[in-house]
Amino acid sequence: MPVIHQKPSLVTQIVEKRGLLVHGDGVAPHRHTEGQLLYPSAGVLATTTKRGTWVAPANRVAWTPPGFEHYHRAYGQTEVRVVEVAGALCASLPDQPMVFAVSPLLREALLVLTSGRELRPEARDRLRGVVVDELVDGHEEALYLPEPTDDRLRAVTDLLHADPAASLTLAELGRSVGASERTLSRLFQTELGLSFHQWRSLLRVQHALIRLAEGVAVIDTAARLGWANPTSFIEAFTAIVGQTPGRYQMELRHRDR
Repeated sequence: MPVIHQKPSLVTQIVEKRGLLVHGDGVAPHRHTEGQLLYPSAGVLATTTKRGTWVAPANRVAWTPPGFEHYHRAYGQTEVRVVEVAGALCASLPDQPMVFAVSPLLREALLVLTSGRELRPEARDRLRGVVVDELVDGHEEALYLPEPTDDRLRAVTDLLHADPAASLTLAELGRSVGASERTLSRLFQTELGLSFHQWRSLLRVQHALIRLAEGVAVIDTAARLGWANPTSFIEAFTAIVGQTPGRYQMELRHRDR
């Protein structure tokens, strides 16, 4: 678990529905009695549980259901807007954390709810209903990186977390942790539902989201994270995020302006 550099005022800001986090700031492990939506209108916000990590770049929304222990960490300067979801509405949403794409209507509803504008209770309730309807009709983003419980597989993923750019094969990693390639390959599929290459690619894309938000060029991001060439990085990023890294970075710059 990374060190969480939490400012004393951060929790208060979050409760007030809007806050600004600098790189490395976060919220220590906690849980809520209600569901919670966190919308980073700028920057990147990671939500981590014992099951894995969900990364929400700008213009995505992170969902955390009631009673689910988690912690957050910001990458880059991250403006976070928070909307609580009452239990009756939570039944329509997933029972585990998730990241969703943000439609124009969903974005506007989230901004109004967290703007500080005075709203009649019934108007606020209707807006919350719009938010939930948009999420139910929307689609999940493939930005969840599952984590294993098996000690052998955990040793491998720890090595990859420490150096996402490492080009070691699964057989080479297996020799480092005392497990066969065949055993590890089976564990990736049975525990995580992904192949070794899929898991490592997703890990690298999560790190790429952070680097691109920090302004690192697409070509440099690809090289630093171990892709053989920019084309393979662009293909992997687009398959997971739904847009090219260049387009993603351009949208970040446009929002900053």
